Amino acid sequence: MNDKDPRSATVPSQRPRNPRVPVEFALEVEGKTLAGESFSVKAHAIKISRGGATIILDAEVAVGARVKLTPPFGRELDAEVNGAWTDQLDGRRRIGVKLLDEDGWFAE
Repeated sequence: MNDKDPRSATVPSQRPRNPRVPVEFALEVEGKTLAGESFSVKAHAIKISRGGATIILDAEVAVGARVKLTPPFGRELDAEVNGAWTDQLDGRRRIGVKLLDEDGWFAE
């Protein structure tokens, strides 16, 4: 008898590929709003992984939008928004981004 659940092979894992680390640093985010208007705002990264981040910002950005991140260290990074929501606890907007450089935050 096989004790394995056959559905387990088809259900994607919710575990991130890279561990997320809580952080607190300011950065600038540039892109286009949902209305198509260009923006450049000060923001805060609150979690990062090798290939992405969760960022608090004051702009409505669409999932799939390309943005440019300028952290206080390193160089500008291109990213794609893969999530956008308003936090129910503090009412602030957040975006999840995927960095487009495969080396992420650590590229030279």
